[in-house]
Amino acid sequence: MSYIRTKTSYITVQGNRIAYRELGNGKSNVPLVMLVHLAATLDNWDPKLIDLLTKQQHVILLDLPGVGASSGKVATTIPGMAHQAIGIIEALGYDKVNLLGLSMGGMIAQEIARIDGEFINQLILVGTGPRAGHGIDKVPATTFRFMLRAGLERIDPKRFLFYNHDAAGKREAMEVLDRLDSRPPEYADSNMTIPSFLRQLKAIKRWGQAGTDDLRFITQPTLIVNGDNDIMVPTKNSYDLHEKITHSKIIIYPHAGHGSLFQYADQFAEDLLAFLQQSA
Repeated sequence: MSYIRTKTSYITVQGNRIAYRELGNGKSNVPLVMLVHLAATLDNWDPKLIDLLTKQQHVILLDLPGVGASSGKVATTIPGMAHQAIGIIEALGYDKVNLLGLSMGGMIAQEIARIDGEFINQLILVGTGPRAGHGIDKVPATTFRFMLRAGLERIDPKRFLFYNHDAAGKREAMEVLDRLDSRPPEYADSNMTIPSFLRQLKAIKRWGQAGTDDLRFITQPTLIVNGDNDIMVPTKNSYDLHEKITHSKIIIYPHAGHGSLFQYADQFAEDLLAFLQQSA
């Protein structure tokens, strides 16, 4: 079944009704849990990428509390979101997962590794950076600046936040955005609310202004991915992660930005599946 027609499932965790989608059950020994970016719901995962991954992987996608169709409130700290994510995954019946975090999701993934390193088998950090990394405290300002530009041009802000600002970047952005818009309404998640979005921004800013990390607590095999021109979480952060995380591999895609995994969906899926296979 294609991701665009995968229905949302629900589980109650600590009194909150949590929305999630699960595909490819039984296709891998350990599930791949994927944590999404700022202001995103289950519908912001590129269906092409998810379909490629679920050919070989058991994939679980989550809306944390206060996001999309999940009830509750967004935590105002990244460690708070990490505790929420652990609780949901454990409630689904898993005590060890492969974990992919995109942007803010990558920040949450790092905090999960800090809380319980044994919980993560293999770690994938995409378009993200370490705590107090270069420019992370400026993510809210960058987001609002390009939201304003997108509003004036009546286009999704991801066109400017995730992709290069040239003609090729526009073409690549529109290809991905068209795929995101292909989900039938009856299979859609609920929209992100403004209060939840603002709480996420507050958490990112706090995390960006906290103390720096040596990341010695990350000991599992780690794949670090970004584009060569990420303006939202500057690409420099990916190199910093690679330098600090001993057992890490880095892939930087050319002529790409924050949305490199969607722009390079075929290549990223191939690279990720190879990493999971080699490190299994």
